[in-house]
Amino acid sequence: MRYEIATPVTAYLIYRSHTHASLTPPGILTAATTATVHALHPSPLPFTLLVLFFLLGTSATKVKKDVKATLTLSSTGSHTRNAHSSTLGAIFSGGWNKTSEAHERRERQKKGTSTSTAGGQEPRSAIQVAANSACVSLLCLLHIYIYGFDNKERTGILVSNGCFGSVPARDVILAGIIANYAAVTADTLSSELGILSRTKPRFILSLKEVPPGTNGGVTGAGLGTGFAGALVIGVVSVLMLPVQCGGTVADKAGLVFAVGIWGALGSVLDSILGAAFQASVVDRKSSKVVEAPNGGRVLVTAPKEKGEKDEGRPSRLIGSGRDILDNNQVNFVMAASMTIGAMVLVGRSWDVPISALWTKV
Repeated sequence: MRYEIATPVTAYLIYRSHTHASLTPPGILTAATTATVHALHPSPLPFTLLVLFFLLGTSATKVKKDVKATLTLSSTGSHTRNAHSSTLGAIFSGGWNKTSEAHERRERQKKGTSTSTAGGQEPRSAIQVAANSACVSLLCLLHIYIYGFDNKERTGILVSNGCFGSVPARDVILAGIIANYAAVTADTLSSELGILSRTKPRFILSLKEVPPGTNGGVTGAGLGTGFAGALVIGVVSVLMLPVQCGGTVADKAGLVFAVGIWGALGSVLDSILGAAFQASVVDRKSSKVVEAPNGGRVLVTAPKEKGEKDEGRPSRLIGSGRDILDNNQVNFVMAASMTIGAMVLVGRSWDVPISALWTKV
């Protein structure tokens, strides 16, 4: 990627994230690091898809934000974690958000906030950025390690002499990058726009109606917007292919459709993982789903403070799922699974051995 293009674009994204409060300061730092890694890749494709994903995701978050705020509750104040834990360790650890409901209330009183705000509408954290981009950033670094920074023949599908399959092992890595962004884009749009569906979501494992915001809840509108978002990723990827690749219009349309389907499957996988391994916590009084900002966990059972009504009875209950993973961990597992799965399928179709993907040339 040409630095004279990537540098001002990255600076703009940082400025936009700050002025629109779409990312926390650590989130901005993580996003800037991610953008730098993408920009180092000799092909402009990874950086372009990163920018596209950021713009689509932040735009979808803003759509009817006030309406979303009435559909779920926010568990403000339960998102602290060990300051000494690493980002990678936090992704895989299960020790987040162990503060009590009483602590949450005290924090809300200090901040002058209430529970009637949408969960997840706060600026996205570094962990949320890493959950969606860590896998593809590693692929960019792997590609650079194997093939270097050369922007001529070694860049694969986006140079004058390159197409999909021209250097199979290299292009398998780039196919994984496309698959990653198709999946995370579809999942993000499904979550942000599907919750606005006029029909109630249905639990993907039982097809029973569930409250909006339930992990594993799906709607036709959500699946449709996710598929559309993945199609956009596919269209941009195909448009960046060189003309001399020689593929027919039908071939390119088939590639776009395949990327769209793969992205939609990623959204479905995310729903299955959320339904099976992520607890959906419901507020007893309002029957609304309680969400933790920054994709963390929500405390379910905690002792009440003295003098409170219904002492000893928790104000929340688990509506579905099991408290094994939080939202960030689900996103990371989904993105990694869809990326690796796509690389395995493409590698087999091109007879590329797995070992070739990390063999330095």
